[in-house]
Amino acid sequence: MSNDVTSTDGGASTAPPTRRRRALWVAGVAGLTGVVGLAALGGVAARDDKPKSDQVSDAQPSTNRQNVSDAGGADEGAKEADARDDEWSGDDWSGFDDRSGKDDKRQDDKRDEKDRTKQVPCDTDKLIQAITFANNEDGGVLELAKGCTYTLTRNQDGNGLPVITQPITLKGEHTTIGREATADYFRILNVGPGGHLTLKGLSIRGGQTLQSPMAADPATVWAPYSALVRSTVAGPAAKPEATTAAKPAATTAAKPAATTAAKPAATTAAKAGAKPAATTAARPAAKPAAKATAKAAAAKPIAAEAKPAGAGTAVPLVEQPGFTDGAGVLVQPGGRAEILDSELLYNQSGGNGGGLANFGSTRLSKTTVAHNTAFYFGGGIFNAGVLQVDESKVKDNTGIIGGGGIANGAAGIFTDSVDGGSVWVYKSEITDNETLGFGGGVLDVEGTTTLHYTTVSGNTAVLAGGGVAVADSQLTLKDATVVKNSTAGVGGGVAVTFDSAATVENSKINDNTAGFFGAGLYNEDSVTTLRDSEVVGNRAIGPFARGGGIFNTEGSEVTLRRTKVAHNFSTLAPGGIFNSLGGTVTLDDESAVTANRPTNCFNVLDCFA
Repeated sequence: MSNDVTSTDGGASTAPPTRRRRALWVAGVAGLTGVVGLAALGGVAARDDKPKSDQVSDAQPSTNRQNVSDAGGADEGAKEADARDDEWSGDDWSGFDDRSGKDDKRQDDKRDEKDRTKQVPCDTDKLIQAITFANNEDGGVLELAKGCTYTLTRNQDGNGLPVITQPITLKGEHTTIGREATADYFRILNVGPGGHLTLKGLSIRGGQTLQSPMAADPATVWAPYSALVRSTVAGPAAKPEATTAAKPAATTAAKPAATTAAKPAATTAAKAGAKPAATTAARPAAKPAAKATAKAAAAKPIAAEAKPAGAGTAVPLVEQPGFTDGAGVLVQPGGRAEILDSELLYNQSGGNGGGLANFGSTRLSKTTVAHNTAFYFGGGIFNAGVLQVDESKVKDNTGIIGGGGIANGAAGIFTDSVDGGSVWVYKSEITDNETLGFGGGVLDVEGTTTLHYTTVSGNTAVLAGGGVAVADSQLTLKDATVVKNSTAGVGGGVAVTFDSAATVENSKINDNTAGFFGAGLYNEDSVTTLRDSEVVGNRAIGPFARGGGIFNTEGSEVTLRRTKVAHNFSTLAPGGIFNSLGGTVTLDDESAVTANRPTNCFNVLDCFA
């Protein structure tokens, strides 16, 4: 579950679901004490997210803009707007009158789109009124003023515009909808159950939702799922082993007292520098005899969120959004959105999904998601539904805890985890995103992610998975490029962990960097298959680093078919493939492991060391 849940209007739900969370396991992040903490969190959070002359989106409009707000009219063209007031007076909107001939739905759809199209002048109040009328009249197509900036200064239930409950299209040309910088915190758009929002040619900017007063340290969040990460939080006394991946131990998981998810409005109650309750990291108990026992026995690191009065006990079939999720656009369960030829820029979420939080069904096409921030997961995009991204760019976003660019699901912080949904990314670029936790470019937690003809480059994660990190998930890389990503921990390019299944086909994992293990690929407790691919030029550069190309832990499997592992480097041998005792690495006759330094392989059959 996410940290707070909402009803259709963005308010508090009466029945937050309870879910069982499966533990995650990422090993190998030894010696990271002090690397991640609240100070580092503040450093990234303080990143300059303000527009600069050199921080212009690829789709930045070049035409002159009109600026309006819901506190006043347009700077230019005010007389023209006043002349149209008669169109907007009264309770009826003639643009939605003709709804006859429903027996032939296809003909109706074509006629309705034309008949129900309404010109919206460059006036923020008129935009709000138009959406309200469209919701009341079974939807509509709203053509927004070219080059206009609709500036929102007030909100209702945390939403700058009315919640979308019908099929509504907002069309613009170099048109911006944004929040006034000094206004109260609120998101821009919210698509409710049954709503279907289409955005064309718009820039959604400056949405901001409140950060929870209970801060979270990324290292502490992930500590209950990894004995090695946990040891860096508990103290330097516990020294992790460098060559064998320790299995996650059952934890006693002391429950923090303040895990009832305080409302974001209480931000003044948080004292600067105060340690979050979650920092009482669970210490590992005795190691279970079997791996399955370890998964079942791992205690939850948090207490369940307190239910409001009258809350039922039924568990919903879908995940629910938190009150602060989705600063730019929130799509609730049962809602749909299509974002076409548009931008989601400079939005900041106090929860998940800086630019977009999708719990329904959403498609982004030829769209840029950039310079957004989430204080938990999914700096650019958070998904717990069905998400398609094609011919788009996700760049320069920050997710503090995980998923700098895209997060499909989330590990639990103050509530249960959120299971990931389905993500398909096609012919897109995921670049220069960052996180202090897992998955600089892409994170998947208990979901399914496919990257097809997609480039993941220049992303950074402190703990694991500079490019891509998955846990208990299914990952497919097809005709993909994972290049020049980095982590201080494990899996500079790709980190596949805790009972995941990954397929890498006709793809490149090249020139990535890790401070510890698996600069190209880190595979833990999972099954990974590489076909017709290459792992080349990756570097594990820390003082205890090894497995520059591939690092495979005990109980894990890596299969290489017609795949090249070459020119990788690590501080300790081998530079090519390190296979822990008890792990399995299989090479076919057409695969090559060569020119790695200082050696090619350790514990790999048919590989010349």
